Amino acid sequence: MRELNAGITPPGEGDGGTVWNILGQVYFMKELCDSSFSFETHGMPGTFVPPHIHPTQDEFIFLLDGKMDLTLDGQSHVLLPGGMARMPRGMPHGYANAGDRLVKALFWVSPARKLHELFTRIHNLTDPAEVVRISATCEVDFLPPPA
Repeated sequence: MRELNAGITPPGEGDGGTVWNILGQVYFMKELCDSSFSFETHGMPGTFVPPHIHPTQDEFIFLLDGKMDLTLDGQSHVLLPGGMARMPRGMPHGYANAGDRLVKALFWVSPARKLHELFTRIHNLTDPAEVVRISATCEVDFLPPPA
């Protein structure tokens, strides 16, 4: 069982120095325990995560800076700084930085399940097909591209 560690993780740093590079975005681990997992992301213009489903987790995004285009259950939305997106488990969702500056956001999932393992396994991978394959083993299911 992973208990929550008390402490502070500064902006732009990962707890215990844990930082991942995932397909051009930087993820800073903020906390990990059985009940939740949180991470700060920095995404350059043009970076995105295609539609996918977390069948075993609820996911949340709190936008700190920039502008994020979201697709939630097939509907398009714009997330602005200070806005929060809520994605219940099983809901298809994806996001993109369609703006012209860095996007910074705080993400978290509940419960933690296998997302930390996934990020560790896909850190520095450059083949999206391999990322999709590994994701399926860690309870994240990417949807096929639209026809």
